[in-house]
Amino acid sequence: MMWYKRYIGIFLLLGLVTSVYAQKEERGLIRKGNRLYKDSVYVDAEVNYRKALEVNPQSTVSMFNLGNTLLQQNKVQEAMEQYVAASRVEKDKNNLAQIFHNMGVIFQSQKDYAKAVEAYKESLRNNPKDDETRYNLALAQKMLKDQQQNQQNQDQQQNQNQEQKQEEQKKDQQQDQNQDQQQQPPQNQQQDKNQMSKENAEQLLNSVMQDEKDVQDKVKKQQQIIQGGRLEKDW
Repeated sequence: MMWYKRYIGIFLLLGLVTSVYAQKEERGLIRKGNRLYKDSVYVDAEVNYRKALEVNPQSTVSMFNLGNTLLQQNKVQEAMEQYVAASRVEKDKNNLAQIFHNMGVIFQSQKDYAKAVEAYKESLRNNPKDDETRYNLALAQKMLKDQQQNQQNQDQQQNQNQEQKQEEQKKDQQQDQNQDQQQQPPQNQQQDKNQMSKENAEQLLNSVMQDEKDVQDKVKKQQQIIQGGRLEKDW
């Protein structure tokens, strides 16, 4: 029984030594990354911060510094991912204030002013004395207001253009209808024209019938002459 306790104690001691060694390695990598960052050697600084995260995946210092390094390399989306990850783990208010401040800077650079305002507000909740964040917040709020006003003006202009276009379409349709009505004769004129055509047809028919009667009369007279008869004078 005593041997068992001593055995566990040895393992606990080894675990403590390993943890201390890991912390020492992590701090060494972070310090090296910081020196490289200060010298603007951002690619090598990124490598060291990532190695530090391999040693301790919960290191918010490594996440935050890695985010800054990525931001210097214009890897904005990757930097934001590191800041978000750090904000979920970090407990220190001052560190949280810096994390949200940098997130606000990214949102502001992307003209997402609504999210920038919220990030700056969150930063000030953790550190109300940060004047730089307060200035950035005021600037982001002004730019958000201007953006909303511009969007409102654009929407109004678009609505006006749409209404004008619909009005022009109505006018074009009305003009087309008026032209069609002008090309078609009025109904009473059409009826008169049809009536006149009917009367002309009747007159033509009567004329043809009269001509046919005259022809028949002449034929009868000629037949009488041929037969030797005498024609009576017309009354």
